Amino acid sequence: MRQAMASALVGDDRYGEDPTVNRLEERFAHLVGKPSAMYVPSGTMGNQIALRLQGTAGSNVVVGRRQHLMSYESGAAGLNNAFQIYAVDDVGGVVDTEAAAEAVAAGQGGFWPPVSLVCLENTHLSSGGLAIGGDELAAAAALGPPVHLDGARLFNAAIALETPAEELAGAATTVMSCVSKGLGAPVGSLLAGPSDLIAEARLHRRRLGGAMRQAGVIAAGGLHALDHHIDRLADDHARAQRLGDVVAERWPGTRLGEAEAACGRPLTNVVAFRHSDSLGLLDHLSQAGIRAGLLAPGIVRFVTHLDVDDADIDRAVAALASAPG
Repeated sequence: MRQAMASALVGDDRYGEDPTVNRLEERFAHLVGKPSAMYVPSGTMGNQIALRLQGTAGSNVVVGRRQHLMSYESGAAGLNNAFQIYAVDDVGGVVDTEAAAEAVAAGQGGFWPPVSLVCLENTHLSSGGLAIGGDELAAAAALGPPVHLDGARLFNAAIALETPAEELAGAATTVMSCVSKGLGAPVGSLLAGPSDLIAEARLHRRRLGGAMRQAGVIAAGGLHALDHHIDRLADDHARAQRLGDVVAERWPGTRLGEAEAACGRPLTNVVAFRHSDSLGLLDHLSQAGIRAGLLAPGIVRFVTHLDVDDADIDRAVAALASAPG
């Protein structure tokens, strides 16, 4: 990947003249089955641009209560836009379609603000990395308003479900995915959708300070990731399962997404679980050279990725096995 980045052909991406960025955008658009795509510095920027494109002023945007763009983007949706977030339950990683349908109907009847957009997330981080199938996305799209898919880890879902990313994103108007995280590129995400929307998205990217110049240097890392690191995500899932098995043995019933996984919904590369002394556990892990974090108060999170190998998992398993509590 570093060799590809060092030898990348570059140009001025602000003017669409960087050949490596253009190749990355075309490659991603093809993988997710959309006409066009745009490279952005981060997944948060990609999500926020999608909201700007489709969430109209004075409307409701339906979002799962625990989705990333609701809880983990520093309130950007409320700061950057003039619509209201209408939060619904997302138990099991999918928005409550009955509640969403109620909001849509009320908006059409003139009682509530109209719904301009519905948002889903795949995989669903706050459900422990649950993979979401194309049927769930199609059910949301059937409500009527356009759908934005926060697919930061969409390729994890594609591998876990043995389903092409294009199919998992098919019912969405726009989809965002990261080439960092498990795919291992150092920088960047992509937003794909209809050509007219992506052309408008480039204006919003400039307004948010995201237009880049010779960005082919980092885009080359993303291209390498898409070409070489998708299939290996299965390794991350297997390593996460090893951690999950230890959690299930030490603290039964605490892992997020456990019930859905028992019913056949696959968990991917996130192991999130409730712990009564989460800060104490993090300290114990740190002393063993294991870095973990909190997803929320009392919820510990591990994420496996390209830089975590089997030896690292062995160390983490031993640290969990010796943890107090």
